[in-house]
Amino acid sequence: MLAMWSRRLFVGAAAALAAGPVHAAKTGSDKPAVLGGKPVRTESFPSWPLVEKNDEKLLLETLRSRLWNRRNGRNTESFEKAWATKIGAGHAVATNGGTTALYAGLAALDIGPKDEVIVPPYTFIATVNAVLQHHALPVFVDTDFQTHQIDPSKIEAAITKNTRVILPVHIAGSAADMDAILAIGKKHGIPVLEDACQAHLGEWRGRKLGTLGAAGCFSFQASKNLNCGEGGCLVTNDRDLAVRASAFQNNGNPLHGDGKNRGYGSNLRMTEFQASVLHAQMERLDEQAARRSANAAYLDGLLADVAGVTPARRYEGCTRSAYHLYMLRYEPEAFGGMSKARFMEAVKAEGIPLSGGYHPLNHDDFLEKAFQTRAFRAVYSSGEMAKWRERNVTPVNDRLCGEAFWFGQTTLLGERSDMEQIAEAFHKIHRFAGEIGRG
Repeated sequence: MLAMWSRRLFVGAAAALAAGPVHAAKTGSDKPAVLGGKPVRTESFPSWPLVEKNDEKLLLETLRSRLWNRRNGRNTESFEKAWATKIGAGHAVATNGGTTALYAGLAALDIGPKDEVIVPPYTFIATVNAVLQHHALPVFVDTDFQTHQIDPSKIEAAITKNTRVILPVHIAGSAADMDAILAIGKKHGIPVLEDACQAHLGEWRGRKLGTLGAAGCFSFQASKNLNCGEGGCLVTNDRDLAVRASAFQNNGNPLHGDGKNRGYGSNLRMTEFQASVLHAQMERLDEQAARRSANAAYLDGLLADVAGVTPARRYEGCTRSAYHLYMLRYEPEAFGGMSKARFMEAVKAEGIPLSGGYHPLNHDDFLEKAFQTRAFRAVYSSGEMAKWRERNVTPVNDRLCGEAFWFGQTTLLGERSDMEQIAEAFHKIHRFAGEIGRG
């Protein structure tokens, strides 16, 4: 049954891509559900992850082999080769998470105390935690309001003599402006480490995200488009960097070494179980990616008719988005000044799953808690931290966080009619905005 559903995904995606002009969603006069009306949708969107016979087969084969660790198994090494080939990278180093892939990447770039790493404030906490784990300072560069990505026009102003890495995040699976970012990195001799944790099969000018900078990092956590519950991978075209990252994730030991040339490292190894699931899940990655792209394009067209709801713009160089998230923002003025909380309540009441997006990461309490630890106090003076706080100003991102929201990738695995229901829900809320806002 699941295999049949997966095939329907592929057929449906192809049909959606070739369907021609977009038709407007229904705009009936029913009251919104939040005001006592009937919700647009009562069915669930597709669940995640999908489990099919190939998942069971490969997982059981690994179980029965009793070769569960990557040092004596073969699944992880073969997955590394398959993933590198899939995205056009020279080398891949599997880890037990996307965070640890970033951690290993920064270690391979020799990042440590007193170093600064440029990061966006509109991202998941893991991006910054990987920097903090090396006792380096995350330096936040404001967001481009239209794309929700790091604003490349503001990166150079953030560079100091201590800047060692630029770490853009391809948030939601859409590309940051890699032309501009790579040019800045080259000009200043600063490597670019791509956080592609949400960007499986995403592209910049036809090249897969994660393969453009010094290295790129992916996550295979349970919510991701390619997942094994927990897992990650670093990819690079630099053999020496790959060797360093591989050794770091194996307690400082080169994986095929004799143990005599150990260095500093940690145990970040992927298990054979994780790798077997990834092999199976990867068999339908292309079909699912096509489905998301088709539905996202259709939804883009439908939402063009909804005043005050704007999908995140993608840079011209973003030739393919992974659509791990479908990002949007709403304009309070177009909804009679309705609060974001009330807007989201009304959308969810229509049966449409919705997340409020990220909070301003650079203002999160976890940063100050990290800076107050004994290790950070030993490395950075109070004067240095005061200067950091003065630089930590991101007004555009602060505004974006008050207006942004998103749908998860499983929403885009549905049918065209599902996209029409999403648009219909927004139409209803817009028409009754005044009444909803008073509720």
